[in-house]
Amino acid sequence: MKTEKYKILSRFIKDLSSETPDIETYLFVKDRIAKYQLGIDINSKAIKNKMVEINTTFKFEDREENKKKSYFEIIYTTIVKIDDDVLDKKELEKIILCDAQIAIYPHMEKALLDLLHNSGFPGVKFEKKVDFENLYNQRFN
Repeated sequence: MKTEKYKILSRFIKDLSSETPDIETYLFVKDRIAKYQLGIDINSKAIKNKMVEINTTFKFEDREENKKKSYFEIIYTTIVKIDDDVLDKKELEKIILCDAQIAIYPHMEKALLDLLHNSGFPGVKFEKKVDFENLYNQRFN
């Protein structure tokens, strides 16, 4: 039986941003929002007593060259306590980049969808879930 090698002590939205400069942009983006893409960035820093602060940034943006754009970003912070028997750097990396991400993803996705819906884009849905296991494994190929 696999037991978790970490415990999530706390998780919260550290920063939340939605920018749509004007009505023309809003109307333009409303027609294009389906083309927007989700970008993910994860960084972490050790705190103390085997605790790690993980900051996961979701950016939902138009990657094409358009003058009119809306911008959405959420930084979600997770504080995890790592078990004492985790000594291997690879094992620690997997906890930070994969295991903890899978655990918090439903909360992050809901927060980002709430932000988009509250920003005037009620039709947005994410058809595909982020596969952190796959993303993690791709780093080594």
